[in-house]
Amino acid sequence: LGVEEVPPEDVDKYGIVNTIKDLSAGKPLVESIVEKPKPQDATSNLAVVGRYVLSAKIFNLLESTTKGAGGEIQLTDAISDLLLYEHVMAYRFAGKRYDCGSKLGYLKATVEFGLEHDLLGERFSEYLATLTSRSDALNSV
Repeated sequence: LGVEEVPPEDVDKYGIVNTIKDLSAGKPLVESIVEKPKPQDATSNLAVVGRYVLSAKIFNLLESTTKGAGGEIQLTDAISDLLLYEHVMAYRFAGKRYDCGSKLGYLKATVEFGLEHDLLGERFSEYLATLTSRSDALNSV
């Protein structure tokens, strides 16, 4: 599971894992996983960030998974069941991640990738500068 630390007040937006160190392999193993815990109930602030490599057994477990958080069938609940049968490792995500599950995160990703685009980046940057100058003008009125 790809994981990254999130601010404690944001744990209720993610699946949260608690890990233990596998001393033989030196890799963190998932001890538990829970979907969107209340901040006061979270065992850590390690959030699953939507990157998974799971065994095929997960599909059998999903078939028997009942509705969980938000009244939806949660992959997190099936992963919790998977822990009864096999090890699941946590891999700390390195790099920048955009939370495209939120509107603001989606907009940030769009703008940043737009600015880096070889053909459009410079013109897009100029366009954004016009928005900034318009905003400055409006705020000075």
